[in-house]
Amino acid sequence: QVQLVESGGGLVQAGDSLRLSCAASGRTFSNAMGWVRQAPGKEREFVAAWRLGATNYADSVKGRFTVSRDNAKNTVYLEMNSLKPEDTAVYFCASRSTQSGLWSGDFRSQRWYSNWGQGTQVTVSS
Repeated sequence: QVQLVESGGGLVQAGDSLRLSCAASGRTFSNAMGWVRQAPGKEREFVAAWRLGATNYADSVKGRFTVSRDNAKNTVYLEMNSLKPEDTAVYFCASRSTQSGLWSGDFRSQRWYSNWGQGTQVTVSS
């Protein structure tokens, strides 16, 4: 079983930056990782994905957020710049099973991922 632990959330002002971390432990580190967020009263939404170095972003964060991975540390990062109040949400890290294809299915769907972290709160004040 893979365990994912997020960290780095906090309270910041609009325009500030934050870097979230997702440390993985357990079985083989997946080659497909994602970040999903859930704002109060809303459904979870896709934020970013990393697949063997290829990255994808939601339109709402493109140009402001960057997803990366440090294989030596088994950690995935989400660098968030120019934060806006609408970025306020709980941010979840997720991984796709190593038994599943990286290039099939919809990486924007929550069902594409098989392991989830507990989430970290990001609050952006105006």
